[in-house]
Amino acid sequence: MKKTALITGILGQDGPYLARLLLEKDYKVYGMIRRYSNPNFENLDYLGITDKIEYVEGDMTDQSSLLNLIKTIKPTEVYNLAAQSFVGASFEQPILTTEVNSLGVLYLLEAIRMFSPTTKFYQASTSEMFGLSNKNGYQDETTPFHPRSPYGVSKVYAYWITVNYREAYRIFACNGILFNHESPIRGKQFVTRKISYGVAKIKLGLANEIRLGALEPRRDWGFAGDYVEAMHLMLQQEEPDDYVVGTGESHSVKEFVELAFKYAGIDNWQKYVKIDPRFKRPAEIYDLKADPKKAMEKLGWKPKVSFKELVRMMVDEDIKRLKEELNAKRKKA
Repeated sequence: MKKTALITGILGQDGPYLARLLLEKDYKVYGMIRRYSNPNFENLDYLGITDKIEYVEGDMTDQSSLLNLIKTIKPTEVYNLAAQSFVGASFEQPILTTEVNSLGVLYLLEAIRMFSPTTKFYQASTSEMFGLSNKNGYQDETTPFHPRSPYGVSKVYAYWITVNYREAYRIFACNGILFNHESPIRGKQFVTRKISYGVAKIKLGLANEIRLGALEPRRDWGFAGDYVEAMHLMLQQEEPDDYVVGTGESHSVKEFVELAFKYAGIDNWQKYVKIDPRFKRPAEIYDLKADPKKAMEKLGWKPKVSFKELVRMMVDEDIKRLKEELNAKRKKA
């Protein structure tokens, strides 16, 4: 029997990379999009898989739509990647963030419990749940949660409700506690893509500055294309469990900036970077660094793309795409 997978958040960053991986493994892939929306397939187009996915309507804030989806499709696996995932916006929209990120997960799990109890479930958890907590400078599966944003708080609820449904109803449900993972299709509001896209615009004479909130915070940054492999591996194990996924290294925003300008061949990055208080978070996390030992040993997973390779990839792709856009505009003119 051909495996089927339902991916929520199919239009984001991780959804397209995961869909490509599953298609390569001969899955039938369903991608959930919100009804009455004007979907943007740009990220799926970038990976060349837009027409290989069957799109279905659903909304994380509408329980009836999720019940109907699971009842109709009865997928082999569900990957819940849908979220209000921008930490900064969660301070401005805490209620919406909670409805989507917390209650939406409960609705999905209830639908699986009621209509498809053999479906395997993956919940996209996040290192933002740890906040200020660490053990000897690292975070692993036993590190206590201390979220520092409405986004982090909403994800803690989602984490524990996933654990609860696993223990109470024997649903095969896993949490992937993923540390920051980036790619050329990361949203432009996220700091890494804000940097790579800004550097590309400066390189091509389309801008003269990048405005950032802070340069000191450190994150464990990896490549999204590597991390979706860990998601899939979790649902192929004999028993469900929760896993931290990261590189085990942390780098500052400043390091990302320096490398991005270096790869673009631009000297004196300080000339172009402005610190803007508007982009500072009310409560910041200054260092996140994974201890991914469990995922490496039990799943056999490890990251392939290094931090430096990731930065170069993102800068190169943004320069390439901006050049293509400029050439297209010149031809039209």
